[in-house]
Amino acid sequence: MDHPSHQNLPELNERSVEIFKTIVESYLETGDPVGSRNISRHLPMTLSPASVRNVMSDLEEAGLIIQPHTSAGRMPTERGLRMFVDGLLQVGDLSSDERKILEKQISKDNSYKPVEDMLSEASGLLSGLSQCAGIVLTEKQITRLKQIEFVRLDETKALAVIVGEDNNVENRIIDIPKDLPPSALSEASNYLSSRLQSRTLREARAIIEDELKNQTAELDTLTTKLIQSGAAIWSGENDGKKSLIVRGRSKLIEDINAAEELERVRRLFDDLETKSELVELLSASEAASGVRIFIGSENKLFSLSGSSVIAAPFKDSERNIVGVMGIIGPTRLNYARIIPMVDYTAKLMSRLIR
Repeated sequence: MDHPSHQNLPELNERSVEIFKTIVESYLETGDPVGSRNISRHLPMTLSPASVRNVMSDLEEAGLIIQPHTSAGRMPTERGLRMFVDGLLQVGDLSSDERKILEKQISKDNSYKPVEDMLSEASGLLSGLSQCAGIVLTEKQITRLKQIEFVRLDETKALAVIVGEDNNVENRIIDIPKDLPPSALSEASNYLSSRLQSRTLREARAIIEDELKNQTAELDTLTTKLIQSGAAIWSGENDGKKSLIVRGRSKLIEDINAAEELERVRRLFDDLETKSELVELLSASEAASGVRIFIGSENKLFSLSGSSVIAAPFKDSERNIVGVMGIIGPTRLNYARIIPMVDYTAKLMSRLIR
């Protein structure tokens, strides 16, 4: 489990750990602050409410819990939640029913569908199982290629028409040398189509760059220039295009009564509209080796809405990371259940993408 860097957290003795865990687990289950009498009843050791209050006071001073109102009990702060998730959370396993639901939806039987459709379905599935919004961020084009053709638009521009094996078509405009003869366009099309067929853009680009670098391709200078400029654009690195899918926003407003909760969700919806920042946040998860968790204001995007993101990268058959999937919801999440759910879904998706 990977997570953003955070400040050093205090060392707690056994008594403090048990009381802290009880406060957090009660809050995650009910959403309500918990009082000292309730805590003392649930502890594995015998402690008076007065002793519990003393420990709670120390935990509050350490910034791990907070008293939202003077007469209320205590609930964890975002810092406390981070400490709990990092060091005290017992991550559960998915039930066999949950595994079957995921495996049925994300199976080889569905691999004939366009990748975008499979990812959208996976996002909706995560949303339904977690009762949060499901999110997927992926490269715009991750299918394998069938064919590429160049069509001249004017003296200095050409249209690259890229056809995938799933018959999706993507068009990109590229710059071409002014004196480029028509034969160079057809030569470049033939050269690329023969090397790109049944490969992803990433794989194809590596092969082409290797051939051009080692000068094993028998091409004239102008055709080589055309292919080099095209390869840079096809990789997606020049335009930064990412496809973002958000499913199940309505789940975030179910069972909400308190006005402040509605306001939090309204702010979260505003955050979800800030796509460039959400893409930036999820892109940070692509470097992670496993599930990555962002809690509340640890990420500037959710500093106002107090929301959590649980995300995991998924890969293609060459073990290249091609996207991230996960959920967005309130900081009060069933982390123990949702973390393995996101992890398992990402692993299933990795098996499907060729």
